[in-house]
Amino acid sequence: MLIKALRVGLGQLILLGDAVSRPRPQRRSAQGQDTVIKEAAQLSLYQFHACPFCVKTRRTLHRLNVPVTLHDAKNDPVQRERLLSGGGKIKVPCLHIKEAGQSRWLYESKAIIAYLEQRFAGVK
Repeated sequence: MLIKALRVGLGQLILLGDAVSRPRPQRRSAQGQDTVIKEAAQLSLYQFHACPFCVKTRRTLHRLNVPVTLHDAKNDPVQRERLLSGGGKIKVPCLHIKEAGQSRWLYESKAIIAYLEQRFAGVK
């Protein structure tokens, strides 16, 4: 019981820290942002709301100004099952990437952030 209370409290602190220190979104041309929005429609992030690695990944999405659909793999049993059946494990964050008719499930915040930086940081 005490450990759960500590986890919940820590999660709330992480969310508060994120809210007060969130980076500014990248500014780009209207055409560039339209391109990002179109490409981001093929991505979705499976996450837990207060997971520090998920917060780190969401901060990158915000900074890069990439609107991605978020799925709550902790509290939504349908999304949790979708993550398990598609990605093979319940581990977050997980970026689901649909490209050329194929699905790819990318785990680990560092790998996801590197992918997002490579794909979207240079779009002007």
